[in-house]
Amino acid sequence: MSITIHASSLPHDDPEASLAFYRDVLGFEVRKDVGRGRMRWITVGPAGQPSTSILLAPPATDPGITAEERRTITEMMAKGTYGWILLATDDLDATFERVAASGADVVQEPTQQPYGVRDCAVRDPAGNLVRIQELR
Repeated sequence: MSITIHASSLPHDDPEASLAFYRDVLGFEVRKDVGRGRMRWITVGPAGQPSTSILLAPPATDPGITAEERRTITEMMAKGTYGWILLATDDLDATFERVAASGADVVQEPTQQPYGVRDCAVRDPAGNLVRIQELR
């Protein structure tokens, strides 16, 4: 049996801002963009890795979610505690400089962690935590 990661999802509350971050700042390819207005499902992924994607989706669109759950999700997104992802790069310093220069919310500059990785952290336009680890 072989199992791979095909896609992961992160919420967005502003599709244009999310596109600008993932496409223009991180350099991801836009694979699909369906819907309209704020109700857009956008699939992006790293260039040269067509089988790995991130689905940027409007939060709490499931009809089974209650109004209270929607409020909680909105509050968590505003605080930046709802979604997160780990990415990797072979040049953390250059990647961090590019992301920081874009005006992204910097959470942590490149740091050697006590658990053996060197990484940094920023928030995307929806408040999702994006940690970027250096490949060795």
